[in-house]
Amino acid sequence: MKIFPAIDIKDKKCVRLVKGDFDNKTEYEISPVEQAGIYKDHGFKNLHIVDLDGALIGETVNLDIIQDIVRKLDLKVEIGGGIRNLESIQKYTDAGAEKVILGSAAINDQNFLKEACKKFPNKIALGLDAKDGLLSVSGWKENTNQLTLDYLKEVNDYGVSRLIFTDINRDGMKQSPNFEETSKVAEISNCPVIISGGVSSIDDVKKARNLKNVEGIIVGKAIYDGDVNLIELVKEDA
Repeated sequence: MKIFPAIDIKDKKCVRLVKGDFDNKTEYEISPVEQAGIYKDHGFKNLHIVDLDGALIGETVNLDIIQDIVRKLDLKVEIGGGIRNLESIQKYTDAGAEKVILGSAAINDQNFLKEACKKFPNKIALGLDAKDGLLSVSGWKENTNQLTLDYLKEVNDYGVSRLIFTDINRDGMKQSPNFEETSKVAEISNCPVIISGGVSSIDDVKKARNLKNVEGIIVGKAIYDGDVNLIELVKEDA
């Protein structure tokens, strides 16, 4: 089970949103690079980063921060947020990101996802963000009418190397992840799945271990709020 401590970047700061709502955010004084350093010092090997500035405007706004984290700390980083073209993917892979997460752009344009997987083998992660079983796009501001499982079946053979499934209703709420829906996604996915959204305790992490085709879990707000102890959490990271 890989543990992915989460860092969301907005205006060069670490922030946490509730259900992806930019008007409902908490800012933290520590810088993203310093926060990543804390995770590294505790022994974590993986990191989940979302560039919220990038998500809003569709550019690689915080590329310099990603470069710093990768070069200084040698962490395996997956990065998402507003990645809408092959040039942005190239910038992040050049910066040393292990995986580049495609979300809205891949859902709106399946050909873009297919092309990205072909050009960047083993580098593309697909972020599926769902609300009541339906996919959401554009920073969760727009709901589609597409069922998550239907979309996944359509793109399952494209060559995605990792799938990140988030239940928006759980994100930032610390009410435990949606294990039931995640299990349905993992059951049909051709690539391993990462659970995202709602981790409230170490018990959630332990429960995730028992799910088939689940590679890891993302832990965000529960760390910042002190609900999950990093020393205890890193013991689950293997």
